[in-house]
Amino acid sequence: MGDNYKKEGKFSYLESGEGRPIIILHGLMGNLSNFDGVFEHFSSKGYKVLMPELPIYTLPLLQTNVKNLAKFIREFTRFKELKDYILLGNSLGGHIALYYAKHHPDKVSGIVLTGSSGLYENSMGESYPKRGDYEYVKKKAQDVFYNPEIATKEIIDDVYESINDRNKLIRTLSIAKSAIRHNMSNDLPSMTMPAGLIWGKNDTVTPPDVAEEFHKLLPNSSLYWIEKCGHAPMMEHPDTFNEYLDDWLAKEKL
Repeated sequence: MGDNYKKEGKFSYLESGEGRPIIILHGLMGNLSNFDGVFEHFSSKGYKVLMPELPIYTLPLLQTNVKNLAKFIREFTRFKELKDYILLGNSLGGHIALYYAKHHPDKVSGIVLTGSSGLYENSMGESYPKRGDYEYVKKKAQDVFYNPEIATKEIIDDVYESINDRNKLIRTLSIAKSAIRHNMSNDLPSMTMPAGLIWGKNDTVTPPDVAEEFHKLLPNSSLYWIEKCGHAPMMEHPDTFNEYLDDWLAKEKL
């Protein structure tokens, strides 16, 4: 993170580059390092790339939902005085991007979704009764990826710690319930900004038919497939992900 990591007021975030802003939104059990390849590539190619840490585990429990995480992003964009920006989200981050873009369409020039929730997903929910079983959590973490080796010990340990910490667990469950409540299927047809969909062909969390449904419902969307890839394409195939995002940005003149 180094010199790019900043902490100002209530916001902790990475920032680098100059140009049209790309705001990256991480997933429920994701962290900023998941997007290292994207951050480095686009901050050197004429974009200001920003990655805020989402307050998933620090909001009051009753406010731990998609709506308030989108509100947090609104506060962040005002604090940074950003306009005409692109939102890029993985998993829960994609859902927050969709909810935000629905309520602030005049602020968003485009959205990029990869393994996004918002329609439906297969969660780790059934694993909670076994949350003390490290090997079980390890298998669930590995299943997120096509290549299980992407699930490093650090990633597995983070997931294990999160679901064995009562504070984090109840907020994880609160977010999961919120995501179900905030189904976006009825909203997508009226969201006309450009949308790039970059999806793993082997995603078992938000399977390929989820991407197809997003593509059908979003009126101005482009769908890119990555073979031999699970729920986090920017981690498993960062070069291909960046290539497709480059292509989409050029096509949409963003």
